[in-house]
Amino acid sequence: MVNPNRISHDAPELRDVLLGFLESASSLCDMMNTTMAAVLNEIMSIQADEACGAPYGERSEARVNSRNGYRERKLETTVGTLPLMVPKLRSGSYFPTDLFERWSRTDRALAAAVAEMYVTGTSTRKVERVAAKFGVESLSKDQVSRLCAVIDGEVDAFLAKDWSGMRFAYLFLDATYVSCRVNGRVRREAFITAIGVGDDGRRHFVGFTCANAESYASWRGFLQGLEERGVRNVRLVTSDAHGGLVRAVGEVWPESTWQRCIVHVKRDVLDKIDGAGDQRRARAVMAPVFRESEPALVRALYHRAVDELGSFAPAAARVLEDAEVDALAYLSFPREHRIKIRTNNVQERMNLELKRRVKVVQAFPSTGSVMRLLGGIIDEINADWATGRLFMSQESLEPVLGLERAENRIDDFAPDEEVMRSAEVIMMVALDEFEKAA
Repeated sequence: MVNPNRISHDAPELRDVLLGFLESASSLCDMMNTTMAAVLNEIMSIQADEACGAPYGERSEARVNSRNGYRERKLETTVGTLPLMVPKLRSGSYFPTDLFERWSRTDRALAAAVAEMYVTGTSTRKVERVAAKFGVESLSKDQVSRLCAVIDGEVDAFLAKDWSGMRFAYLFLDATYVSCRVNGRVRREAFITAIGVGDDGRRHFVGFTCANAESYASWRGFLQGLEERGVRNVRLVTSDAHGGLVRAVGEVWPESTWQRCIVHVKRDVLDKIDGAGDQRRARAVMAPVFRESEPALVRALYHRAVDELGSFAPAAARVLEDAEVDALAYLSFPREHRIKIRTNNVQERMNLELKRRVKVVQAFPSTGSVMRLLGGIIDEINADWATGRLFMSQESLEPVLGLERAENRIDDFAPDEEVMRSAEVIMMVALDEFEKAA
């Protein structure tokens, strides 16, 4: 049996032999499967070292790059599925194109979306250029159908996953809009996503769908679907302030607390202010509030910000005042979690990746192609999250998961006179800096 540890950097012939061996290994037993995976992993490690200019962990003047972990991938062969660990590089990228197919789930999903547009005659010149890159113009309708069916199966399996074996402390909800052809007309459709933080300390996309994001019924149906698949007893839900969404959260998870994303709160305040100068002043007034971490001081600064806004933008001050309880809900949770749960930034970053891919397609030929492409991207992001750094430590999540019911304890953080004086000084400094900069 081949010992992968004996493969050296100076043995390209051996690599060629092993690759040929892989192609003809259809009758090997399961034990040989493990050995083959080890051999291929070693080959990829060697190739990654060559790309870096030096062996893994070795100091060398010839080094031009370094390793940055691994990405799990599976290779389907005639003898079964091989679990492979593809090395990642600190800069640039490495992919073993001589070992297995370059296309990832995402790339295949993108090819399928472009292919569907091509064969239905809805593609533009830009899409045709993308299609040519994938070789889509050479695919028949039957081939496109088979390609779509494979990816649809993966998306369906993802959407049917049972999450009852995991507890979720936090959930982030958001919607991004895509152009889609529905009943012969192109219109904006909402692609709704849910990201949960599980008891393993990792982020997980737990669901997605195309729906009317302005509808309470759509949100309730989506959240009920999550609950039926095991996403239960969520302690905090972070989202924007859409009325139908907030109502649905309260009905599906009555034991949870709702956090109004503070980024959206700031936007809502600024929407009530005319003039660039007053908007800059409003930003300067709100900035100190969320730089502090002590709950009583945050509340004191919040009240000062409302008062200061009231002096030049009364309507904006009312928006900020009305949002206090929900905007400061994060203060009731562990200090190390607060900066991550008070905004929907985790969703915003993922939406940027989704929109980057959507740009290529422009207008989707159907809601099915939206689910196929974006579902493929989400499936791949989930795979990266499963092997990446923890989002939160498991130990810090235990107190949150142990709550029978999450409470918004903002009334427990009433500032005393000393705290109010501190808030006054902090706000005065912020305004002085603003005046000097102006």
